Amino acid sequence: MAFTRTYDGDEPIRLNKWMGQTGVCSRREADALISQGLVSIDGTVVTDAGRKIEAGQTLTLADQATQALAAGVTILIHKPIGYVSGQPEPDKIPAVRLLTEANRVGDGEVPAADASLPPIGRLDEDSRGLLLLSSDGVVAKAVIGPDSDLDKEYLVRVVGDVTEKKLKILRHGLMLDGRQLRPAYVSRMETFRLKFILREGRNRQIRRMCEMVDLEVIDLIRVRIGPIRLDNLPEGKWRMATAEERAALLGQSA
Repeated sequence: MAFTRTYDGDEPIRLNKWMGQTGVCSRREADALISQGLVSIDGTVVTDAGRKIEAGQTLTLADQATQALAAGVTILIHKPIGYVSGQPEPDKIPAVRLLTEANRVGDGEVPAADASLPPIGRLDEDSRGLLLLSSDGVVAKAVIGPDSDLDKEYLVRVVGDVTEKKLKILRHGLMLDGRQLRPAYVSRMETFRLKFILREGRNRQIRRMCEMVDLEVIDLIRVRIGPIRLDNLPEGKWRMATAEERAALLGQSA
């Protein structure tokens, strides 16, 4: 069955940008698929990557395109503090720099320097833990697509007075950027150590949530994305996702 998605935004948006934002594939991959005539809008093949898609129009990927995206690779990195997830400012270091032979755990070839491996979900520069990089458009859709319901688990150390009232507010009742947050699972593991499980990923969400109840985050590590766990992958190291992990990821998002 062909892959389809209907655009429900308010304003027209460049097709390649929208495909990248919604996890269909990276923008570079979108440009390539469009140039090969593998993308259509409302049944008409698109050849211009800058073409805008409008509200109510439906994107369709040819079978060849979905097969090509599924043939990509997915990499797990234990990102240290000080690295950024995606394309950095001139003075920042991208996590993709960690993909060296010396940092690899297990089998798999080191990706080429010019390989397209966009981050599948952000992890802030001052946070650490599990980060996925993937050229697999199906995986991207499962993790960050608009219909994704995968949860992400974080262990967070805070400074401040942790009360039951604050925990209740963190679980439900906060708004960010004028939008109500989805309910979160928040529990106390130790006096100043909390566990967060979220089903969304607003910019610096956990830090901003904690600030709103007068708690300061001093350490944040992501330990799980859906069924994929950081486990004992050392900080700064990376490994290839297994076929079983990919299947489990897609199975949970179905």
